[in-house]
Amino acid sequence: MSNIEDAISRQETTLVTRLLTSQAFLVLLAVLVASVALHFATNGVFSSDRNLFNITRNATFVGIIALGMTFVIITGGIDLSVGSVLMLSSMVCAKVMNAGYGIEYGIAAALSAALLVGFVNGVMIAYLRFPPFVVTLAMMSIARSLGMVTSQNTTISKFGPDHDSLLWIGGGSLIQGVPNPVLIALTLCAICAFVLSLTRFGRYVMAIGGSERAAEATGVPVRQIKVGVYMISSLSAGICGVVEVAWLGAVTTNLGAGMELQVIAVAVIGGANLAGGSGTAIGAIIGAMLIEIIRNSLGLLGINAYWQGTFIGSAILFAVLFDRIANLRRDG
Repeated sequence: MSNIEDAISRQETTLVTRLLTSQAFLVLLAVLVASVALHFATNGVFSSDRNLFNITRNATFVGIIALGMTFVIITGGIDLSVGSVLMLSSMVCAKVMNAGYGIEYGIAAALSAALLVGFVNGVMIAYLRFPPFVVTLAMMSIARSLGMVTSQNTTISKFGPDHDSLLWIGGGSLIQGVPNPVLIALTLCAICAFVLSLTRFGRYVMAIGGSERAAEATGVPVRQIKVGVYMISSLSAGICGVVEVAWLGAVTTNLGAGMELQVIAVAVIGGANLAGGSGTAIGAIIGAMLIEIIRNSLGLLGINAYWQGTFIGSAILFAVLFDRIANLRRDG
């Protein structure tokens, strides 16, 4: 009997230890504590239905792209082109629908453009051995330029015969009280979590991040997997582009500018290690929630918006510090 009790006790201890050493779990605790504190600090304004609706919806845009970015970071790479890919895909979708084609053609064209960018990134990084930073930095400029060429640097706000259908994707609610962008983000999060945890592709991604040479030596198709993760990153930006233009009701060439750094910050805060080898889908979504709560709370508390970078930067440093301490404990 004592042996059974000891086994149960060890399992419980292991579970508690895993939770307390999980960066995503600790960030979730930070989200919950901050939410409770802000509820009282703002006399309930923070937790009002309208404000929570805005927080969850706004967090999903960054969160969707952070899901794809997490795959790239796990392999030890980086993708600086996601903000420009978002703009390019949204512009392609708007342009196709503005020309009179249906919503299915607009979305297909947008996602195809995003996948093509990811494929080019992946091939140059995996097969030509170019540094990810250089390749995606160049593609950041190229994709935004292509978006400007596509639209002739004009704003598009008319989406043809399926105009209302597109706007429903961003502003509607399939489930009462839950914005469609949130449903899309949660669905993508579940898919990404499944892929990373329960598929061979996910195991290969983790293996490459742990040691690319060792992964290659054990038969992992490293080059193909790396092309795949950059296509996933661009695809997530493309999906976000469609959702965001559907929410805004218009698309301009400055859409997504500077978003790549915010996405990387969200992924890192959520537990993705920039050195590779670790990261979770749920962590990306939780990190996006924390960042949005920080942004939202500054306005509610009357704090100058210029402090936003300081708070977000501090959150990144704490996340990296936590990861460093966890690594030291494992090594010990």
